[in-house]
Amino acid sequence: MGHVDPKQPPHRSKPWTAISSREFIHKVDLIAPQECYSILQKLLEQRQRPVYARVTMTLGQWLQEDILADCVKKGDTWIMSEGCRTTHNTFEIRQGILEMYLDKATYERAGLPGKPYGPKGNRGCKPRWIVTHDLTSPSMVRGKRGFDRLLYACENVFGNPLNWLVCNAVMTATSLALEKYSPVQHNVEPNILENRVVSQVELAIPNPILAQGDRAGLEESATGLYEWLSLIRLQSPRANFGDDIDPFLSRYRNPGEKGEKSHVVTMSWQGFFSAPWVRHLLVDILEACSPQIWFSISVTSFARNIPGNSSDLTLLKPSGSSGEYLMWEVRSLD
Repeated sequence: MGHVDPKQPPHRSKPWTAISSREFIHKVDLIAPQECYSILQKLLEQRQRPVYARVTMTLGQWLQEDILADCVKKGDTWIMSEGCRTTHNTFEIRQGILEMYLDKATYERAGLPGKPYGPKGNRGCKPRWIVTHDLTSPSMVRGKRGFDRLLYACENVFGNPLNWLVCNAVMTATSLALEKYSPVQHNVEPNILENRVVSQVELAIPNPILAQGDRAGLEESATGLYEWLSLIRLQSPRANFGDDIDPFLSRYRNPGEKGEKSHVVTMSWQGFFSAPWVRHLLVDILEACSPQIWFSISVTSFARNIPGNSSDLTLLKPSGSSGEYLMWEVRSLD
């Protein structure tokens, strides 16, 4: 990852592009050594608490002139309606791009240009359609044909009020233009678990595997590390030092276990987050922590189709190097 400038956060290379591609983030997990806790605690005290809101509105109300100009056209607001992409009519606005996931009947009634969405061919699924509009475009104003057609569909087809989650890029209070719809603000506090005793493992890919180009060994080693980090995130006792569960119930063994113990702290945020907020959090952690400190940050998105089928991004920065990292990207089935 190299040196980062907090005033100009990187965004054109990995892992920054991978973070920016996250759509709607539901949970953020941070794992670090216990000795780093005081540094992280001070960092969190200096950072503003993330805020998101829940509001009940129709799609057409998002296109009112004041809300459109203040919330949507700036391209720094993340908006998600209730529902599942594969079974309900759902709407999403991310960085000024409106996406509508519709069933066939609603799509035909709306009369808007779109394209098929979901599995191709007859697989027992009802046909779905996706309609996309760039609301930041100069043509998205009243009097223009495309925008007027969208307003007509909102008035005559998409008139039902829905519950929405809203946040902006820096996770501050919502726009004053939304106040007339009485949004419910949610301040997100981290859930902190201190001084957990886990088995010490080698938090890096062994050098012989990298030197020999052993792909099978690389996959096995990387999968083992990802599994270990996931068990800590889940607070599973399998990662605890001295875990003596009956092997008949679980045959899990920590990867590269040294027979030593390590103390870690986990911090978890759960709610509705924007990708820029996560990117700035990572930049602040890199700036605050010494290169000798390892840490892992994981980002989990909302499941928008099958329940539990969410995408996940995990970064592990090993100790001793600011330029090296491991990244696991788990994509949901779309």
